[in-house]
Amino acid sequence: MELEMKNILVTGAAGFIGYSLTKQLLLRGDVVTGLDNINSYYDVELKYARLKELGIERNAICEGAVTQSKRYPAFRFAKIDLQQKEAVDRLIAEGHFDVVCNLAAQAGVRYSIDHPFEYINSNIVGFMDVLEACRQYNVGHFVYASSSSVYGNDNEVPYSEKDEVDHPVSLYAATKKSDELLAYSYSRLYGLPATGVRFFTVYGPWGRPDMAPYLFMNAVLSDKPIRVFNHGNLERDFTYVDDVIACLMQLIDAPVKGEVPHEIYNIGNSSPVKLMDFIETIERTAGKKAIKEFVGMQPGDVLRTCADMTRFNKRFGQREFVSVDSGIEKMYRWFVQYHKLAVMQEE
Repeated sequence: MELEMKNILVTGAAGFIGYSLTKQLLLRGDVVTGLDNINSYYDVELKYARLKELGIERNAICEGAVTQSKRYPAFRFAKIDLQQKEAVDRLIAEGHFDVVCNLAAQAGVRYSIDHPFEYINSNIVGFMDVLEACRQYNVGHFVYASSSSVYGNDNEVPYSEKDEVDHPVSLYAATKKSDELLAYSYSRLYGLPATGVRFFTVYGPWGRPDMAPYLFMNAVLSDKPIRVFNHGNLERDFTYVDDVIACLMQLIDAPVKGEVPHEIYNIGNSSPVKLMDFIETIERTAGKKAIKEFVGMQPGDVLRTCADMTRFNKRFGQREFVSVDSGIEKMYRWFVQYHKLAVMQEE
């Protein structure tokens, strides 16, 4: 059955998942508005490069203004911070969106240790600005990014959405749990259909340079040491970005109904990989050995993650996820090409 075209706002559109989602929504025929503040948490050049792929040239972007894509007629972009409440209200009021997908956030577990107010301002105050605008202007479905970090270290794997998540080990996780509570309260009070998504270690082309897959690959190819936390005794449910986007689009198209139209879903590969095995996969793909620097456990880290996908599979059916071997190969091909281009531009 062919789906009707939707009018969708994606916040965090210059980010890894936001960019990837925006591109796929456009390819299937939706009308998309992207929003991002393009902050400097990591290299803004990568963010501008993603936007360029979407047809938004850097020199055409003006603070607070809407820029039309030169590549996709159905895409426009606005450089706005979520904490600019009046600008957010105006964009959502004028946009008449069917769906708002809120992926904008201050990311990173370790960064939250030293920069707590960045997380409160972006992940709670900014989140609330978007949530309230969705209620006020009758958005049909509010979809938002949570995180597997909410599970902390107290739960047995695989992590189920039914588990208690009351003991976060980082401020980042605490803000994501707060977002889930805020969204639930709006669904109960106002009947706003809302779907929260707990992502599990997403990697792939155009990925975040502060995350392990990118850091490891860059270090191997640059002959620089890799910092291996907890002496390698960690496991992560690495999930390839295309799988995440496919699941996310299914959730976007299917708002929860009922007295309290709110639900939370895990999106993960359900196949945790030992950190040392992950590094070996990168070494094998790149044809080079990593220089490993073994260090202790970092504050805010968890030992193991694994997604229980039962709730999602029960509703949408089980899907085959990309293996880590295949995902790293795809990421490696992009990584080499992107960095060659970046070097050429610097020269």
